Amino acid sequence: MVSRYAPRQQRVVHSSVNACLAPVCSLHLSAVTTVEGIGSVARKLHPVQERIARAHGSQCGFCTPGMVMSMYALLRNNPCPDMSHLEDAFQGNLCRCTGYRPILEGYKSFTTEGGCCGGGGKEGGCCLTNGNKSVPLFQPSEFEPFDPTQEVIYPPELMLAPAPPGPPPGPLRFQGERVEWLQPSTLEQLLVLKEHHPQAKVVVGNTEVGIEVKFKNMLYPVILAPAFIPELQEIQHTPQGIVFGAACSLTCVGEELKRAVATSPAHQTQVFQAVLEQLRWFAGLQIRNVAALGGNIMTASPISDLNPVLQATGCTLTLASTAGLRQVQMDRFFLGYRRTAVQPHEILLSVLIPYSSKFVSAFKQSPRREDDISIVTTAMNVTFTPGTSVVKELKLSYGGMGPTTVLAETTASNLWGEELLEVACSSLAEEMTLDPSAPGGMVTYRRTLTLSLFYKFYLTVLQKLGVSVEALGSDRLSATELYHSETPTSVQLYQDVPEGQRREDVVGRPIMHLSALQQATGEAVYVDDIPLYQNELYVALVTSSRAHARILSIDSSEAQLMPGVEACLFADDVPGSNITGPAFLDETVLAQDTVTCVGHIMGVVVADTQLHAQRAARAVKVSYQDLSPLILTIQEAIAAQSFYQPIRTLQRGNLEEGFQLADHILEGEVHMGGQEHFYLETHVTLAVPGEDGEMELFVSTQSTAKTQSLVALALGVPASRVVVRVKRMGGGFGGKESRSTLLSTVVALSAQRLRRPVRCQLDRDQDMVATGGRHPFYARYKVGFQKSGKVLALDVSYYGNAGNSMDLSLSIMERALFHMENSYSIPHIRGRGFLCKTHLPSNTAFRGFGGPQGMLVTESWMSDVALELGLPAEKVRRVNLYQQGELTPYGQVLDRLTLDRCWDQCLQRSQYHQRREYNRWNRWTKRGLAIIPTKFGISFTALFLNQAGALVHIYTDGSVLLTHGGTEMGQGLHTKMVQVASRVLGVASSQIHVSETSTSTVPNTSPTAASASSDLNGAAVKNACEVLRKRLDPYRTQNPKGSWEDWVKAAYFNRVNLSANGFYKTPDLGYDFETNSGRPFNYFSYGVACSEVEVDCLTGSHKNLHTTIVMDVGNSLNPAIDIGQVEGGFLQGVGLFTLEELRYSPQGALLTQGPGTYKIPAFGDIPSQLVVSLLRDAPNDKAVYSSKAVGEPPLFLAASVLLALKDAVVGARLEAGLSGPCRLDSPATPERVRLACQDRFTALVGPPPTRGQWVRWVRVSGLGSVGSVG
Repeated sequence: MVSRYAPRQQRVVHSSVNACLAPVCSLHLSAVTTVEGIGSVARKLHPVQERIARAHGSQCGFCTPGMVMSMYALLRNNPCPDMSHLEDAFQGNLCRCTGYRPILEGYKSFTTEGGCCGGGGKEGGCCLTNGNKSVPLFQPSEFEPFDPTQEVIYPPELMLAPAPPGPPPGPLRFQGERVEWLQPSTLEQLLVLKEHHPQAKVVVGNTEVGIEVKFKNMLYPVILAPAFIPELQEIQHTPQGIVFGAACSLTCVGEELKRAVATSPAHQTQVFQAVLEQLRWFAGLQIRNVAALGGNIMTASPISDLNPVLQATGCTLTLASTAGLRQVQMDRFFLGYRRTAVQPHEILLSVLIPYSSKFVSAFKQSPRREDDISIVTTAMNVTFTPGTSVVKELKLSYGGMGPTTVLAETTASNLWGEELLEVACSSLAEEMTLDPSAPGGMVTYRRTLTLSLFYKFYLTVLQKLGVSVEALGSDRLSATELYHSETPTSVQLYQDVPEGQRREDVVGRPIMHLSALQQATGEAVYVDDIPLYQNELYVALVTSSRAHARILSIDSSEAQLMPGVEACLFADDVPGSNITGPAFLDETVLAQDTVTCVGHIMGVVVADTQLHAQRAARAVKVSYQDLSPLILTIQEAIAAQSFYQPIRTLQRGNLEEGFQLADHILEGEVHMGGQEHFYLETHVTLAVPGEDGEMELFVSTQSTAKTQSLVALALGVPASRVVVRVKRMGGGFGGKESRSTLLSTVVALSAQRLRRPVRCQLDRDQDMVATGGRHPFYARYKVGFQKSGKVLALDVSYYGNAGNSMDLSLSIMERALFHMENSYSIPHIRGRGFLCKTHLPSNTAFRGFGGPQGMLVTESWMSDVALELGLPAEKVRRVNLYQQGELTPYGQVLDRLTLDRCWDQCLQRSQYHQRREYNRWNRWTKRGLAIIPTKFGISFTALFLNQAGALVHIYTDGSVLLTHGGTEMGQGLHTKMVQVASRVLGVASSQIHVSETSTSTVPNTSPTAASASSDLNGAAVKNACEVLRKRLDPYRTQNPKGSWEDWVKAAYFNRVNLSANGFYKTPDLGYDFETNSGRPFNYFSYGVACSEVEVDCLTGSHKNLHTTIVMDVGNSLNPAIDIGQVEGGFLQGVGLFTLEELRYSPQGALLTQGPGTYKIPAFGDIPSQLVVSLLRDAPNDKAVYSSKAVGEPPLFLAASVLLALKDAVVGARLEAGLSGPCRLDSPATPERVRLACQDRFTALVGPPPTRGQWVRWVRVSGLGSVGSVG
């Protein structure tokens, strides 16, 4: 939080800001408060820290300090906020673990609405009214009270006194290694400096320049920072409108416009309201707090949110230089791509936003509603001949339709009616064209949006002209409604512990994550928080810019001469084996001779600082010879027959007989895109060399043993010389199961070579480029079914984009085949799995591990079967659900089946059959509804991995140190292990400590993956503790009234070993693909979800209205953690199925390299009503204390949102006269949804251009459609 005294407002303004974009130089005369400064575990927690922790809003904890400071800044400015303030405050915050709900629940206690819905939950969404009262997951009454008078005092010395008499001080000057920062104190000084440095960048918020310097490697030797110049901060009300100084922040602009709207006649403030509508969705609050209005204009972005409004409404810009002032109208300001009318020696001084007539609207369409860049943004302004509805002037300004903001200015005499609509749409369809290879793609969608958004404006103006609802058509009114989010409401239901359970026995209780308080205070230590070692060095990667090429030469001579560089290392410098790989040794530590993907690691530069290392790495020159073929997509791999072996087949029954018995046969295909893990903590390793070949590694990894073995292999030392330590990870999701070894190996290599500690944490863009993600899938299917909807036969072929190495792809494809029927009994079935060898970074494990891909194909054809038959989808699914005792395609008997209970409870709790009335009354918004099941097999499909170890020490003071083979990445594994140990030993959980996971304490561990870690490690911990308990039993018997400490001391003095190893291996497992026999899974986790969405058929965007989830987690070890996993997995799945999209260039370079272009779900993507229920009375005798795995199974339930979208699309298509099955691939982005809702506007634009008409670019989405749309 940055705090400054604002002289104009005469108060201190507290702003949450992005630390990574705030230059230290810009903090002159500011007070900076960090998360450590407001409270600590050792001292005292601030209520903001305490509430997020106790509300279970911190899982991996990496995002938690940011959440805390956003909330803290809000409370410093507004001690009594409402929920809308809270939602605005978090627009710029992201979390990948929690699903956001518990964060909002904890912080809702600060708002005027309080912490409970108070019976206000709608449609059965309240625990007080639905007959399912449940013990709350936390007690708000136990929170420390919040007293806003006790906050840290703003330093009085920073409140500037009036300037002393005499000449003003000269500019402040900060000189860096390559950059000079100049901060003038007067406008005159600024203009003189700009005259002397015409190429200097003028920086206020650094939100654009910071990105260019960091990610585009731009260098600006001189920076001018005018933040304290009064003229640039002034706000003046004039008869024409409001004049804003160019350095006014967007937050400041918004606040002033809101005051004007509240106090001025409505007809005068339409422009203000249009600007405010765009500001609602402009970046996040942290950006708006520092980004300047002038900076946004000067950036000249063709997809600017504000420039179309300023252009369409005739805003006036005042430019200044030493020669004087001049004014420019916005419609003459943009000269070309990123070029403006401003001369190099000029600055933008002020912006006049005018008062207006009442016919102005602004719209924005982006992949994600909040904190996202536009696909198309527009402002529209119409004036009429006085006293008539005859158009005098119509101005339509669009962003995203060319290299600049485009103004379509039309003078027409038409009446505002259907004739004008037809003419204007036809004109726009002809005028708003894009080259098929336009940057950003989505050409057909963008062109369609220009018409759809004009239609919204057309209807809005009709309403303002007073056209009656009857004449307008009530079914069309929803097209004119601006989006307004509903405050989310939620219910969590779980089974409380049995009566009589000891208070000290915490198994089954919703206790807080063990590290939550430290995570909320910033005291939790992640790898990069470890203090620097003396003489520590930093590694930067040298990676390939080509996807398939021969390395002709690598020239590091320039890099080696750069400041701070210690060494440049390449393949010949690897002392051990340069061949590596987690499952198959088919990769290199450092590329030798050839590269097979963009991002392939070719070498490393080791230097004294991160900045020096990265700068030198960019100076390494590599010469390539491109090789053929270049295969990026599944489509190209199929054409080239580029597959890894083996090709797996899983078959049961007689396909020919099944299809002969079927009344109907349906064939089709489905695409499913990949997904980036987007763990908040990127890959990081710290390597510390020791004596005799020893190497100590601090790593963010899910697989300590694999890291140990591969590092030892590369270094040429025994594994016993390498110790891998993991305290915690800032998220993993499978992405750190195998790919973390890429970085750990080269960091260890550097440390061994230079005999000094070496560290590296990848930047987000490099992490995304180099490490791969979820496998894109494509499937072809043929399904035979009866008139009743009962499916008799299925033949499906899966194609997965594995990338440039095998990694774990074979196991992922096997799991996809194991889940090809999802939860349905299909007597005749065959699945085949093909792994496509392509020139992309190797794809890898991701939550679900192939299961979601296999099941989505099933649910896609299941919905089409229902459409083909004209039957309700829920009835077709229900008639096909597995029954107790039936066999899976791999011959495993389903016992203790709870699918039917989950299904029936979900139907009832969601009030499914009462949610079908909306569509008949609305043409341009449609609601969709879907209910789907999941059945997820629990165990590693690789038999040998189903084992775990533990080591437990009891010390003489009675304290317990617990170590096990699992790693903590936010899923609460350590917390659950302490709960298990506490019950077995009969001691309070506070006496048990988990320090870290280390290969020196528990060897040969399996990865923390496959959702099996609580089962495996819990059983091992239980085993070790039972051994210790048995050793202590004689002393309990001898002294029954003694304490735990008494028994421990007595045993110690009697020379009893108070340390024990535990071990567990899952019994009765093993499967053979060749014979289709065996038992691949220990048991199954079941769940059912029902989701309802509302689709804007004109834009393709949607709202998640409602989701009910019923999940069978057995007897939950910790309901708070398990519900957190259900909600977090679900929202991650929402991203997978509706939002997250990876895009590549034709040369194989990833284009979506960070949060600016790759969008994960945000706070606004939570369903407005979310009900999560853990199934009662469903013990599981195959896991520790009758629990079940919960990490991966819930993710697929988010496919209910995709299928609800498809249901809404079907409704829209019916209105257009289209019926029958339709295809909606994953992710169901606004683009795909809009183009599936065919209507008069899509017809005007026409179909997407055919392949071959443009220089392609690639969206690796299932089959791998290429070009601007697909």
